[in-house]
Amino acid sequence: MQAIMVGMLAEVPLHPGAGQSVGAIDLPVQRESTTKYPVLVGSSLKGALRDYAEQEGHPDSQINEIFGLPDQIGSLGVTDGKLLLLPLRALHQAYAWVTCPYALERLKRDLAFAGQLISWEIPTVADQEAITASCDPGQSVFLEEYVYTATAPSDQWSAITATLASLLHHSSTRARLSQQLTIISNDEFAHFAEYGLPVRARNKLDDNKTSKALWYEESLPTDTVLYFLFISRSDDSSALTLLQEWLATQPYLQVGGNESVGQGWCVLQVYPNEVL
Repeated sequence: MQAIMVGMLAEVPLHPGAGQSVGAIDLPVQRESTTKYPVLVGSSLKGALRDYAEQEGHPDSQINEIFGLPDQIGSLGVTDGKLLLLPLRALHQAYAWVTCPYALERLKRDLAFAGQLISWEIPTVADQEAITASCDPGQSVFLEEYVYTATAPSDQWSAITATLASLLHHSSTRARLSQQLTIISNDEFAHFAEYGLPVRARNKLDDNKTSKALWYEESLPTDTVLYFLFISRSDDSSALTLLQEWLATQPYLQVGGNESVGQGWCVLQVYPNEVL
């Protein structure tokens, strides 16, 4: 069994719809039932990847071998797309890329599943504290409407940011990660993940510009970072190699709804096969 990890950077807002309303939000995003983190369900992600392969004109024989047919299972499995970094408004810079110890723990476990050994330790952070390299220790850090106290990063900060940067496609994006990365407590991150996503009001107008259908739609903001795994069902790595070649040639993937209004585009980055 072999696996590779793929990072996803949202170039525009994403709407992986849940298909049912929650409270005042008519069209919420998909969420994990336990953590309430936004998620890209594996079946939806697999369908988007198959559509990607078909649009790129790859041979049907290869597509069917990798993704399967109605009566034949494919050679690769696709996991859920898990949330890793959530962009939040900040006063000291354009925005902060926020994560938490639990999200980093899941990342380490999934990298171990893919055969990647990670040496850095998961940091600990208390409530109302924020580990960041962009503010002096003790300085106030404003994220959305909340105030945190800056805590200095440990000597493993560069190793942590190097691992996360390996999931980002653009060199300019990787270069600024170290200054924008912010780690807060699990509970506070869970609050932002559940209640801090953008909600847009959308409307349908008739010929007289009269509202016929007003609805509210939740989405993941631009620059959200997620990741998923391709898992081979055998020891044959040829399908994984083929996918990496495809993504190296064309790394952009559309997922979720609202493609006609420009939403859902992500840039993918295969995690390098090296020990960090």
